[in-house]
Formats: sequence, structure tokens, C-alpha cells
Amino acid sequence: MKKILIVDDSALMRRVYYDIIESDKRFQVENFAKDGVEALEFLKKKSYDAVVLDVNMPNMNGIQLLKEIKAEGIKAKVIMSSTDTIHGAKVTLDALELGAIDFIHKPERSYLCKKESFHDEFIKKLQIVCESNVKVSEAKAPEPEKQKADDKVVIELAKKYRTGGKKIVAIASSTGGPKALQSVIPRIPKNINAPIVMVQHMPVGFTATLAERLNGMSEIPVKEAAEGDEVICGQAYLSMGGKHMNVVQKNGKQYIHYSDEPSREGVKPCANYMYESLLDCEYDEVVCVVMTGMGADGTEGIGNLKENKKIHVITQEKDTCAVYGMPKSVDQAGLSNQQVVLDKIALWRWHEQPCLAVYL
Repeated sequence: MKKILIVDDSALMRRVYYDIIESDKRFQVENFAKDGVEALEFLKKKSYDAVVLDVNMPNMNGIQLLKEIKAEGIKAKVIMSSTDTIHGAKVTLDALELGAIDFIHKPERSYLCKKESFHDEFIKKLQIVCESNVKVSEAKAPEPEKQKADDKVVIELAKKYRTGGKKIVAIASSTGGPKALQSVIPRIPKNINAPIVMVQHMPVGFTATLAERLNGMSEIPVKEAAEGDEVICGQAYLSMGGKHMNVVQKNGKQYIHYSDEPSREGVKPCANYMYESLLDCEYDEVVCVVMTGMGADGTEGIGNLKENKKIHVITQEKDTCAVYGMPKSVDQAGLSNQQVVLDKIALWRWHEQPCLAVYL
């Protein structure tokens, strides 16, 4: 049985979460904390399978607690839960950068938490967090400047081995994805000869903030893709939440087109649509990258794409995934050409096959 710590300043919300968690025999609420100070004391004495953490609290808020957890070297698997997770995308991304594994929107009115839809989503995400690989204290700090310089040298060496033809890179990620993307996109050189399209499972309103953050960290421009955007080399396009992103061809050029089909694989946007849309585009090769995330999104789309296109598939290596679900599905389907540790996806692997850099 998984032991859970609930951290929330509202006694009502602590009770709501208690009732939801205790309704599932896989989980047990071990302790409550009304703020970050109290939670930190619990975390110093006990270990938990997951921590449900509010953002806005007196004395020590959720972001401050995450910083303290890292500073103290405490291993904790955290799911953020706050009204800020829908209205404060920046705060949520800050939490994910600090090591929180996932987040859920806490309805502003407590009675809405009793709805079946919230109950099911909360339990699903709680289970994912409990089974995830990465803990807050294991989240890596930003690389030293020397490492960044070494990375650029490796990329330059990789250029010698690039092949010709028109290419596109298509990336899929979910739980743990925002942090994983920050380990890949900033390492892409600005003079790449391919566009990058990305599907990250996030709600409406979050993808624009994530794109802005990636843009500020990267040599290549990154944007939330808009309807009708021309897909050009040296640009990265992140699908907006709540719609399915496709790449369509017209008069020899490629453009972004959004469709509004129902969720597929339980998600919207769904990477399967992105991959399958590339079937009708004149690319000589598609480089598919599937990173951390729950479920199987990407597998069916890549399988369909592989029937008629030359593709190279890179999956994130198991031990560097927050959740080894999406990459595992691709691996088990026999579609992956390489399993690569996260911080090497955009680089060259010495004495082995080339990674993403060789194709750009």
C-alpha cells in the first residue's frame, strides 16, 4: 500500500483529498501537513511514496518547500495540486523544474473535487507519481558552462557525419516532459537544417508558457505553433494544448494545421496524429524522438509512419525517464533504433550510433 503525505493549508481540502485517496485500496494517507514547515519536518523523519503539495500556503509555500527538499537532499515524489496549476502556468513550470513530477488543477470550489472526473484523474496521476523514477533530490541542476561548451564541440563533430535530404524532427513527451525538453532543445544548434515539431501533453494555457521558457533557454527559436504557421528549418514548434497538431503540405511547403478530433490514447494533443500527418509531406527522413511519459502515445503513429517513410526512432533510456511508459511502448513494439540517456539525445554517443545531432 502506497503511503501519501498531504500538504495543504485548507482543512476542507485535506479532508477531500483524504476521502479520495482512502477510497482506493492501493493508497493510504500517512500524514497531513498544513504548510511547508510542517511538511518538511515530516519529510526529514519519514519517507513517502508520494507527496500531494499545494502551492499557496502560509509560512512556507509549495515552491519554497521544493527548494528546501532539494537543499536537504530529501528523496520525495511530488504531485503539485493548486488552483495555480491552471491560472499560474509559470508557477507550475517552476515546480516541475524544481523536481515535481506532475500536477493537477484543484477546483476553486471544493464540491467540484467530488466529481468522478476529478477523482479519476487525481488517482491516475497519483499512481503515476508513486511509480515514477525521479525524486526531487535527484533532479539535476543546470549544467556547468564547461559542460555546455563540451556539448557544442560534440555537436560540431557530429556535423561531419550528417546525411543529405530534407528532414524533420518530431518529438513526443508527457509526464516529466517539460523538464526533459529542457535537456534537449537548448542543446540544438541554431544552424540546424531541419524543423522540429513537438507534442507535450499539457492542458490549454500551459504550452505557450512552456514554449516561451524553452525559447529563452535555446539557440533556436521556439514557439507555440499557431494555425497556418509555415514549418521552416531552424524553428521548433510546440503543439498547443487541447487540439491535435498536424503538419500538412501545400504547394511544396509545410504548414501547421490543428484538428479537433476527440482525445486519442486519452490525450489531446496526441502525438500519433502528428506522426501520421507526416506521411503526406515530402520529407526524405523523419527523426522520431519519444521521451518520458505515461501510456503509449506515439507508438501507433510511428508504426503507421514507418510503413511508407524512412524514419529513425530514438527513445529515451528507461533509467532517465520520470515515467518509462511511452518509450517502453515504442521499444516493445520493435520500432526504436536507439535507446538513449536523456542528456545525450541531442548529442553524439561515442563508440555507438549517432543520436539526434547527426541528423540535423
